[in-house]
Amino acid sequence: MSAHYIVQGEKIEANGEGLQASLRRAYPKKIRPLCPCKQPPVEMYIAKVNDQFIVKRMPNTGSDHDLECGSYEVPPGLSGLGQVLGSAIKENSGDGLTALKFGFSLSKGPTKTIPTGNGEEMNSVKTDGNKLSLRGTLHYLWEQAGFNKWSPGMAGKRNWFVIRKYLYEAAKDKTAKNISLDKLVYIPEAFKLDQKDELTQRRLASIHSLRNGDNKHKQLMLMVGEGKEITAARFGYKMVVKHLPDFPIMLNDDIYHRLLKRFNVEIEIWSANVNGHLMVIGTFGINDSGIPSFEEIALMTVTEHWIPYDNADELRLINTLTQANQCFIKCLRYNLPSTVPTASLLLADKDKMTTALFICQSTASETYRNDLNALIESSEIKTCVWDVGYEVLPKFPFQVSEDLK
Repeated sequence: MSAHYIVQGEKIEANGEGLQASLRRAYPKKIRPLCPCKQPPVEMYIAKVNDQFIVKRMPNTGSDHDLECGSYEVPPGLSGLGQVLGSAIKENSGDGLTALKFGFSLSKGPTKTIPTGNGEEMNSVKTDGNKLSLRGTLHYLWEQAGFNKWSPGMAGKRNWFVIRKYLYEAAKDKTAKNISLDKLVYIPEAFKLDQKDELTQRRLASIHSLRNGDNKHKQLMLMVGEGKEITAARFGYKMVVKHLPDFPIMLNDDIYHRLLKRFNVEIEIWSANVNGHLMVIGTFGINDSGIPSFEEIALMTVTEHWIPYDNADELRLINTLTQANQCFIKCLRYNLPSTVPTASLLLADKDKMTTALFICQSTASETYRNDLNALIESSEIKTCVWDVGYEVLPKFPFQVSEDLK
């Protein structure tokens, strides 16, 4: 986010003590704050959420901001965001809330036969058209929290406490079926042995709604956590989530085997990258015996700095740029499968010109290459392609710019 805004001609620090008072005066007058990340400044708006006034970017103006501004958003055509923005994700500048439409259920009715699928790549063990898939929901929260952005100044500043805090912050002004998203998602606190009892009590309070409902309609919640291991149980399997050592979550045989099939790439590269993390998002409920179990689940691999990546080549690229102290933004796929080309990263050069970097795998089909060329031709910013099958890592003519604000 920019270090300051301009409100009625006055420079107001973004984190200053006078921000709330200034926004409170401007809010009833419907005054548009200005973000000075570019010249001329970019118009924003004031939203009131839970008695707090927040400066937010205008809908569909994210790419108008500077790449290093916290309000910058990847142009829709370069990531999977464009497919769901305006349909599964609806921003309302009137109340400052964003309504999400999920392609998964947060309640469980009578047991039905689960389709085995046709082998097509899905975004979770189950998905539903152009509504937000589980993976798409995780990508959206991750991007809203700013964890797809990297600058040298972020080194050593991301841990589970920070990840959890900003994911919850990102969820606060989002709704699903008129319920605040932060009430629908459970993200475990960092585990501390000397606080075990207090952590357990807070967890029980957070998921108490799962005890509601009758036998025909069980309530479900979303969980976001870091996977630690999946092991065999007496019946089926169980996943241990980091920071929840005493709360393993069950997986039945069917969901376990479909998980291995759909997310085999994520599981393999997570196993090989000992410094990385495996993020888990799933819908889960509590049975009559008090045992939690996943109903649907999706995975996402992130680097040791919590930056998402899709495959080993992208991990190599991100590590190279990180070690070179380069600022960049990772473009996320949301609902899009790997067969649809998207930009991998956005980078800024010394003149603050943005370049979209694409990776073309050696196994890419002719259709993929044609679609990639069409996407590049339609791009309004500079592009660079790393053809993995024919080239070593390209030499980037980018110099380290100021940290992303």
